[in-house]
Amino acid sequence: MKISTRSLSLIAIFAALGVVLDVMVTPSFSAGVWYGWICVISPLAGMVLGPYNGFISTLIAVMVGHSLVPRETAYEFVFTLGAPVGAMVSGFIFRGEWKKVLALYTVMFISYFATPISWRLPIWGIWDCLVAYAIIIALGVIITVRGSDEIKHMSPFAVSAFLGLEADVLFRIFIFVPCQTYYFFYGLPPEALVALWAVPAPIITPFKVLLSTFVATLIGPQIMRVTAQSGHSRSI
Repeated sequence: MKISTRSLSLIAIFAALGVVLDVMVTPSFSAGVWYGWICVISPLAGMVLGPYNGFISTLIAVMVGHSLVPRETAYEFVFTLGAPVGAMVSGFIFRGEWKKVLALYTVMFISYFATPISWRLPIWGIWDCLVAYAIIIALGVIITVRGSDEIKHMSPFAVSAFLGLEADVLFRIFIFVPCQTYYFFYGLPPEALVALWAVPAPIITPFKVLLSTFVATLIGPQIMRVTAQSGHSRSI
């Protein structure tokens, strides 16, 4: 796949912005999935650059950002791969490629519920991911019945950002539970995992998702308009 000079410049710009946001670790924002503010820019990277360039840009951002401001453990480099995955999902949804996103969500959910420890975890601990999954199914039905243009009437920036961010969350859950890193990385017993799933998982992370979705919806159209005028981005 050939990447134009313009695309490379935008990848670099979004990666630089991502680094700045990723290193902005604030005490009040340290709980939940994200320690920095990469969640603000990752959905926009996927929507503006496209799913694959958005993935590359966000991957560069989190790798550099985590290197400049190390987290508590080096294991966070594994979990932060969810950010580029989320950017890619936002890009797919924004372009109406919902089947790829449905497949990704389905694989991760099957892996989660097939893991015995998940049977002990409160279902409300992943309520936001389940809502996202339902939205994908509904979106697929609407597009199938009424055509792909229907997404234009559904606030595509909000839908794309929300589903991308929740894909980020679900990917980290996939690493944490089905891959059993809760034990191999952190040595957590099942009882500690159950307590973690009860609070703060179902409260703090969804709040950050909604906040980032609002920001993406607010500034996304302006960024897309500017990049489209300069020939950098494609419409849905």
